[in-house]
Amino acid sequence: MSIYDISVKTIKGEQQTLAPYKGDVMLIVNTATGCGFAPQFKGLQKLHDEYADQGFSVLGFPCAQFANQEKGDDSEIAQACELNFGVSFPLYSRIDVKGKEAHPLFKHLTDEARGVLGTKSIKWNFTKFLVDREGRVVKRFAPTDEPAKIESFIREQLS
Repeated sequence: MSIYDISVKTIKGEQQTLAPYKGDVMLIVNTATGCGFAPQFKGLQKLHDEYADQGFSVLGFPCAQFANQEKGDDSEIAQACELNFGVSFPLYSRIDVKGKEAHPLFKHLTDEARGVLGTKSIKWNFTKFLVDREGRVVKRFAPTDEPAKIESFIREQLS
């Protein structure tokens, strides 16, 4: 199965696949508005704004699996992202990113790009996956990797 065939639910509750992003570069991130890394939303938005016209999108997937740092329903999450961090990149419904109930998208991402010491499991919020124009996961970034540090990898995929 291709990454483009995986069904996801938008933050507004609409079911879709990632097919609209076919041919684009994506940075897929598990997010949490209550996390200490939440200021990264601004950097992620900056990347999205800077490269959107070249076929790049940041996709945010809220998750409450790490110290329950994503509270509220999807509408409250969307509002917090917009009001507190100026987020306008696509957000999706809150999901699990690890364990038995992990969403198929994150199972795919972690199968394709392992973390430190070859681990598959996501350890914290703001783990980032860079996906190329063919839908291949080309790099995984740790929660501590600031969006600005990722920019050169994005430019490389866009060229």
